Amino acid sequence: MEHHILIVEDDKDIREGIEIYLKNQGYMVFQAADGVEGLAMIKRETVHLAIVDVMMPRMDGITMMMRVRELGYEFPVIMLSAKSEEVDKIMGLNMGADDYVTKPFTTMELLARVNSQLRRYSRYLDLKDAGRKKADADEKVFTVGGLEVHEETVEVYLDGSPVRLTPTEFKILLLLIKSPGRVFSAEEIYERVWNEQAINTDTIMVHIRKIREKIELNPRDPKYLKVVWGVGYKIEKQGRTGTEKNKA
Repeated sequence: MEHHILIVEDDKDIREGIEIYLKNQGYMVFQAADGVEGLAMIKRETVHLAIVDVMMPRMDGITMMMRVRELGYEFPVIMLSAKSEEVDKIMGLNMGADDYVTKPFTTMELLARVNSQLRRYSRYLDLKDAGRKKADADEKVFTVGGLEVHEETVEVYLDGSPVRLTPTEFKILLLLIKSPGRVFSAEEIYERVWNEQAINTDTIMVHIRKIREKIELNPRDPKYLKVVWGVGYKIEKQGRTGTEKNKA
C-alpha cells in the first residue's frame, strides 16, 4: 500500500527537504505550514503518519496533536523539537504523539523512525481488520480483574467500558498483560514494541504514564499497571488472568 505522510512545519526549507527524501522512498507527501493547515489537510486527505514541529505560528504542534487525538485519528505522529524544548517533547508524548526527533536531526534518523512507525501502524491496522472479520470467531482476550485486552480486535475495556489507546499504547499494554506479574524493563519494552535497539527509553515512561491515566481509576494509586522501582513495569496479578476464548 502507498503510505501518505503529512509534514507540518513552518520552516519551508526543512519542510521541503523532508519531502524530497520521503518521496525518494516512495511515500506520497502532503505539506502544511502550521497546525491549522495541518488539521485541515487531515480532514481532506488520508494520512498514515504525520511529522509535526512543536513550535509553529497560529497553532503549535502540541495543540494540533491534542486536536488530532480528540477527533479520533489513530495514525502515528512524530514530533520535531529543539533541544531546548524538552518539556514540550514530554507534553507532546502526553498528548498522544508516538515518537519525537530532536533538531538538528539526520535524514537517516528521521527515515528510520518513519519506517518503524509505519510498520507498526500497518500491523495495527491489519490486526484491527482481521479482528473485524473474526468478530464471531474465537478471540484471544487477556483479562486481569476488570481490565480486558482483545488482541484480535485491538480493543481494551475497563469494567465493561471501552478504553481508547494509541497503537503504541496498545502494544505496550498487550505485551505486559500477556505476562501478568512479570516485570519488563524499559529497555525490553522498547526493543519488543519498536523492534529496534533501545537507545533512549524516556518515551516508555511517558507512554506508561498515559496508559495508566486511561486504565486506572486513580493513577496515583494504580491497581493494574505497577512500577517496580529500579527494575521496570508490570501488570499486577489479580482475579482472573490469562487467555479466554469466546468471551462476550
